[in-house]
Amino acid sequence: MLTFPIVDPHLHVWDIAKFRYPWLDDIPMLNRTFLLKDYDAACGPVQVEKMVFVQCECDPVQYRKEVGWVSDLARIDPRIRGIVSWAPLEKGDDVRPELEALKLNPLVKGIRRIIQFEPDLAFCLKPAFIRGVKLTAELGFTFDICIDHRHTRIAARFVEQCPEVPMVLDHIGKPGIKGKLLEPWRSEIRELSRFPNVWCKVSSLATEADHTNWTIDDLRPYVDHIFDCFGFERTMFAGDWPVSSMAADYPTCVGTLEQLVQGCSAVERHNLFHDNAERFYHV
Repeated sequence: MLTFPIVDPHLHVWDIAKFRYPWLDDIPMLNRTFLLKDYDAACGPVQVEKMVFVQCECDPVQYRKEVGWVSDLARIDPRIRGIVSWAPLEKGDDVRPELEALKLNPLVKGIRRIIQFEPDLAFCLKPAFIRGVKLTAELGFTFDICIDHRHTRIAARFVEQCPEVPMVLDHIGKPGIKGKLLEPWRSEIRELSRFPNVWCKVSSLATEADHTNWTIDDLRPYVDHIFDCFGFERTMFAGDWPVSSMAADYPTCVGTLEQLVQGCSAVERHNLFHDNAERFYHV
């Protein structure tokens, strides 16, 4: 187990009594309230120094209330140092007032508008969406890329149009680990990593594998490739709790990644589990 406290740049908490989360309807295991006290219990021996809350895909009309709720939580638990909010970036220039309103809250560090759930695989290439993403950088925000392996080729074309936007790829691009699919994800991740503004969250690995029968060797070729592409300078562990709990408890997520990077230097390990998240989100 790590001997230093970590920074977790991908925390989810939600309250189904306060907010509507349509995606939870099909996932009974997650379709209940998860609060900070549950997160603390789930972390077990893992010490968490700072967290960044990432939007939980509540009903879009509630996203500002979600930001307000988490801001209130941060006043109770100052370990919450940042928020990645939802925003309707597909509105293009018309999203500016909403981004400017978010900018008034110093906790809001970034924006995530999930691409994965869009039926049009080329959604992220639409000119209005590109313009909305560019506005995030103009206002000092980062952008979380949430896709799965169907989108990695298109994602490179998307990133190419937004070189000024600091971006982080969530969950290593959700490769088809369960089906042992390496290509074309492997080649497309290599292309994506060539853009210096793109970082990568090494998170929710077992979630993309067989939830009940995964092994560390199932994960190894994917994780090895991520570090070969992004190194230890642009990678960060992220908990993705409680989604990650479908396949592994929190200490197992941390310990598994520790095992997968055995042999790295102390500086590289500290970058991965602490410093890089601080640098990217400015927390």
